[in-house]
Amino acid sequence: MTRTQPPICDYEGSDYQERFWDRGGREYEDRAEAVALRRLLPEGRGSLLEVGAGAGRNSPRYSGFERVVLLDRSHTQLRQAQARLGRPGRYRYVVADVYRLPFAPGTFDAATMIRTLHHMADPEGALRQVRRVLGSGALFILEYANKQNLMSILRWILRRQAWSPFDRAPVEFARLNFDFHPAAVRSWLGQAGFRVTRTLTVSHFRLPLLKKVLPLVVLVWLDSLVQRTGGLWQLSPSVFLRAEAAPVSGL
Repeated sequence: MTRTQPPICDYEGSDYQERFWDRGGREYEDRAEAVALRRLLPEGRGSLLEVGAGAGRNSPRYSGFERVVLLDRSHTQLRQAQARLGRPGRYRYVVADVYRLPFAPGTFDAATMIRTLHHMADPEGALRQVRRVLGSGALFILEYANKQNLMSILRWILRRQAWSPFDRAPVEFARLNFDFHPAAVRSWLGQAGFRVTRTLTVSHFRLPLLKKVLPLVVLVWLDSLVQRTGGLWQLSPSVFLRAEAAPVSGL
């Protein structure tokens, strides 16, 4: 039987980098994510696969790796990344989707998937593919959109939101835009062959009013302090996980 391909969220032709990040008032989120990546990434390891690399916003942050492969479904996003980062040298650019990664098993020493899982109609299948191309003991940094964030809980309590933030099922709040429950994500990772070793909560202060009244440096500093509570609870809209690729039968 032919396996049905899940639908793909396609950023082909999109000005997402410029519209959302460069001119979208997202400097706080960008810097908070940079803090999280510094805490989770090791130094001096070989090759890293960046799944859903887009225009390469995070790619320069993987400075400890000798080779970084930027993978994205969109040709235009990768062309923007190449304009930002330069032609192949340390960086490689690959057009593909996460459900059919064009690499041999165990190719990479590490992988990241930042602001990408929330577009996955089949998150479990995507995570299995990432595990397949990682060697045993390899590092995986995953970010996901958390349905159990504090604002969702408050909206549900006030009956301004129909779906429960405590239900483990994904919620599709817009086409191919999903929020996930923390317990569900950890379960999928375990089934895919990963062991979660650290959790950080990120972007706690993602509110327009706070961005107006507090300086950027203060917001980022506060977020960096609260990120460390991720191992106790996950109430932020964004969660970062560091996982290790455990040996998987058949690899």
